[in-house]
Amino acid sequence: MHSSWSNAAQQLIAALLGGGPELNLDELAEQAGLEPEFAQRYWQLMGLPVTDPSAREFTQEDAQALRHLAQESTREGLDERTMGTLIRSVGHSTERLSLWHFEALVDHFVRREGVSDPEARLKAAQAMSRLAPAFEKQLVHAWRRQMAALVGRQAVEFGEGVRRDSVARAEGGELPLPRAVGFADIVSFTRLTAQMGATEFAEFIQTFETRARDIVTANGGRVVKTVGDALLFIADDVVTGANVALSLASADESDMAVAGFAGRPVRVSLVWGRVLSRFGDVFGPSVNLASRLTDQAAPSTVLMDQVTAHRLVNNPRFAQTTLEPREVAGLGVLTPVRLDWARAPEAH
Repeated sequence: MHSSWSNAAQQLIAALLGGGPELNLDELAEQAGLEPEFAQRYWQLMGLPVTDPSAREFTQEDAQALRHLAQESTREGLDERTMGTLIRSVGHSTERLSLWHFEALVDHFVRREGVSDPEARLKAAQAMSRLAPAFEKQLVHAWRRQMAALVGRQAVEFGEGVRRDSVARAEGGELPLPRAVGFADIVSFTRLTAQMGATEFAEFIQTFETRARDIVTANGGRVVKTVGDALLFIADDVVTGANVALSLASADESDMAVAGFAGRPVRVSLVWGRVLSRFGDVFGPSVNLASRLTDQAAPSTVLMDQVTAHRLVNNPRFAQTTLEPREVAGLGVLTPVRLDWARAPEAH
């Protein structure tokens, strides 16, 4: 198997890199018309640190990509901080994406062909040689579609009619983006997973994330990230956020496909507030509050704060129940409000 692995790896790496490595760091920088320090910093930001500058690890395609990026950033007048953020975002995202793609293929071969994990990894490397061109095209296409969707939302939110108000709020020190944020947290996660084997555990996590993402997207929200056994979502308005939160909380065992769990699998929070969006994540007091409210929620329920409850109080689609005040570490005394459908979800 070792020789098979070596051959498969060499073929895939050569196909991905556009040929064999032939340049060291100084030669890469010279080909790109840049200083070696810039080239080394670029690879560091990409998450691919250069351990030996004299080693011939780089290709002509590397030099071309680096030269093109430097030319375009200079033309646009992008400063070092901005460039660092842009490069790091690509490196971080594609590192996760590469791992996700490869592990998905490994899982496929384990399940469908009944091979061992090492054998599945060899098959995944061989399959990736054939699939890489399609994945590359999909990546570019998906980026274009996601960017188009983002710009479309920004045009609606920050159009001329609301621009002056947004500027005034920003100048006043407020965070720029009003958003509904919430967490969905797997109930009894430790108990549920303690006796699972590696394959079963991976299936559990993958199924939860897939189904939860489907629910969030179908109801108009967006998933920001998953953190262990929790999922963070956002929505552009509080009603959409409420629909997302209640749909997650009311998802039953068949919806989430969480085998062996008697009852509802998640507890959910919802908070309306202003957030800062950076690095593909969101930050702000409302995010922290949503995290704490999730800890307070019972299985299959949604908890929100008083501010969020006030924004939904006159909406006939929802019902509210004010709960007893309680001390929450780091936040003081909170009076949570439970959110429910005013009528059965099927009516929505």
